[in-house]
This record gives sequence, structure tokens and C-alpha cells, in this order.
Amino acid sequence: MAAETERDPDLAVIEAGSRTLRTQGGSPQADVPTRPADPEVDKALREVETELATRWGETKLEPSVSRIAALMDVLGEPQRSYPSIHITGTNGKTSTARMIEALLGAFDLRTGRYTSPHVQSITERISLDGAPISAERFVETYEDIKPYVEMVDAQQEYRLSFFEVLTGMAYAAFADAPVDVAVVEVGMGGSWDATNVIDGDVAVVTPIDLDHTDRLGETAGAIATEKAGIVKQDATVILAQQPVDAAQVMLKKAVEVDATVAREGLEFGVVARQIAVGGQLLTLRGLGGEYTEVYLPLHGPYQAHNAAVALAAVEAFFGVGSQRPEPLDIDTVRKAFATVAAPGRMEVVRRSPTVVLDAAHNPAGARATAEAVGEAFDFSRLIGIVGASGDKNVRGLLEAFEPIFAEVVVTQNSSHRAMDADELAAIAVEVFGDERVQVEPRLPDALEAAITLAEEEGEFAGGGVLVTGSVITVGEARLLLGKG
Repeated sequence: MAAETERDPDLAVIEAGSRTLRTQGGSPQADVPTRPADPEVDKALREVETELATRWGETKLEPSVSRIAALMDVLGEPQRSYPSIHITGTNGKTSTARMIEALLGAFDLRTGRYTSPHVQSITERISLDGAPISAERFVETYEDIKPYVEMVDAQQEYRLSFFEVLTGMAYAAFADAPVDVAVVEVGMGGSWDATNVIDGDVAVVTPIDLDHTDRLGETAGAIATEKAGIVKQDATVILAQQPVDAAQVMLKKAVEVDATVAREGLEFGVVARQIAVGGQLLTLRGLGGEYTEVYLPLHGPYQAHNAAVALAAVEAFFGVGSQRPEPLDIDTVRKAFATVAAPGRMEVVRRSPTVVLDAAHNPAGARATAEAVGEAFDFSRLIGIVGASGDKNVRGLLEAFEPIFAEVVVTQNSSHRAMDADELAAIAVEVFGDERVQVEPRLPDALEAAITLAEEEGEFAGGGVLVTGSVITVGEARLLLGKG
């Protein structure tokens, strides 16, 4: 297991007051859903999407859980009817949630998963038993809670937001199923995130880095203060490797609420990994011992670390390291990880030339993706397609990709949040130089241009294309390339 780095001696003071977990002595993931084939169902879904779009979007926030708490109250507190695993962090949340879901499903538990944003279909956000709920069920769930949403709207200073309504739908759908356990990813932050009306038995914190700094804070420690809000009394905290100031905040919070902590690099982690066809072969150290020959069909060192975090979270949920000393069944663990899919995360959607989609949208995510591309592929010439949101650190994102992109095609997606292609190009020219930047405002034209550039060296030269910068850009490219 890799040694911990940049460790602050002052952490020992915090750890003296916290407990740590140490051992004593699924169903295949579904692909992204398409639009409903039935015209009537498609029409109904579009009507729901249109109604939801009239509400505050996910980037407009009033930091409070009062509205969602009021909705839960009139719905009869559905989120209290099942245990939950709550996930926060900056990068890796959705992939980790999918891994946790696969593991729980493999152990015959009925799961509900709530993640965001979606790649192509809004129905992806709410999953039951490892698959997005059907369009029909999505519409039914909305119609079921709509009268209660309108009741709360009338009582509050502000109407429930788009994300708050979806969160209410997810919690209601999970209770109606019913599920044995919910796997819930925060939308942003933690303390005042709409999902934070649950008391997660297990709180998972993936790596914290700088993102949404205007809302969460300008340092990892400040951001961690918000994210620590999901850590509840007597919970178990699964802590991925963190910057020192973020780790300090999380451990201090654990002391305050008497939570049990398991830390990557100490109580659990990645022992060994090697590249395999279509992914990687792992040896993971869990809370109950070693799990060898675990095949993960995803690329990149960061996905191996996500796998270690997911495994520890599920072990903690089952009481491994506290109530029971023995590890989870190794064959079940192997079977679960082998089924994991992560659409839009280092996803190959075309060959000759190879086109890879990855939803990296901040500098930390871009650095991880750049490392994964270099490890998993032997491109002789890699062309980037970047379409980013205007509220992101676009310069930092481009700088992370500059060493691996021979050229970059800048574009924009259809979202109102998308950065204008010419504005993005101006930044790209400063990073890459004028001769390495091409501007194609329409994504279809950007794809055609990038594929042409990748093919310049010939059919067998090993050129490739990476589409990145935003989940929305990746989702739209996925559709254009015939996936979903």
C-alpha cells in the first residue's frame, strides 16, 4: 500500500480522540437509457422535464435544507425507511456509487442509487437494482409527489429547486420499491445539500479538491468543512486519501459526532494493480483483509482507488472490522467489480480512430484523466475535443491536458452554462499556442474535425480522440456517436 504523503504531525492530536476501523484477528450495471420508444410515454416524460426546467437549476442555490425537509415531512419521511450510504467529495463520486451499488447487489440486497448529473437521460439519476428507473416510473413518481411539492412551494419563500424535487422523487421511489439500502451522492457540498436529510450509516468522502470555490470555499479545508456535514452521529466514515487540511477537518468532525473512521492508506487501500485487457487487475486491502485478483473493467489509477473506497464502504455497512472479523466473500466481490460500468468515464465509443469520452470538468479530474489515458492507451497522436461550462476553472483544465493533446478542438455544448467557443478558444490559444487550436462551435463539426486530425497519420498510426470538459459535452457526443 502506498505510504501516506505530506502527513501533518498535528493529525495525531485529532486522531487521539477518534476511533478507527481495523480488522479483528451484483447485478450488471445498465447502460445509459434511450428516449422512450412509446410516443405517449416520451411525451409525458418531456412534459415532466419541461415542468422541472421551470425551477431553479442546479447552479442556483439557497444554502438550506428547510424546503427539502418540509417536503420529506409531508411525504411521511420516506428517507427514514431504509439505511443509506451517503457519498461526498470532489471527484469520483458517481463511479464510487456505482461500485458500491454493484457490491451490495451482488450480496442480494435491493439497492436504490441517486447520482447526478446525468449523461444523457434524466432517468439515470434514480436507479433501482442497478438500472435506471423506467420513463413510466419516473413520470409516475413525479405525479405522485407533485401535489406535495406544490403544497411546500406555497409555504416557502422560494419554490423547491430542480434538484430538490428530484431528490424528493428519489427518496419516495426508494421507499415505494422498497429498497434494502440507498446509495446517495450529494449534488454539491454536504451540509446544506438537498440529499442531507438522510442520516447515512456510512459516510463516504472521495478525494476533495478545488471546485465550486465560489460556493464551497477557496481551500480544500474550507470545502471539507461543507462536505463534513454528511457525517452524522455514530456513523462510519470512509475517507479517501485527502489533502492534509481536508483530512484535519474530516477527522475533527468525526471526533465531534463520535464517528468511526477508516482511512485510505492506513485501514484500507490499493495493495497492487496491473493493467489488464479492458481495465485492470487489483489487490485491495479491505477492513477485513486482502482481496486478490479483482478485475475492474475501468481504466486509470483513480478508479482503483475508487474501488478500494467502495469496498471499504460496503464492508463497513456489513460491519466488517467491527461486528464481524471475517472479510466479505471474495468470489462475490470479484463478480461484483467485474460488472461495473461507468458511462462517460474513460469510455471507448469508437475504434479507427479510437474515440474516448471522459467527463472531467475540473483540473483535478483532468489530471487524473490525462494520467489514465497515458497508461491505458498507446496513442501516437491524441486530439482533444473540449467543451466546458463557463463557471469552471477552464484554464486549469486545459493546462492539465496540454501535455497529452497534440491539438485541441474547442467547442460548446447545448447547455445555457456552456462557455462560448470563441471565449474558450482564446484561453486555449494561451495554453496551447495558436497553431494547436481549432474552433468548431457545433459539436458535430468538432467531432468530424478531430477525427480527421487523428487520421492524418494514416489508418494504423494510432491516433485517437478524447472528448472531455463537461458531462453535458460527453453526453451529447455519446448520442452523436451512436451510443444510446
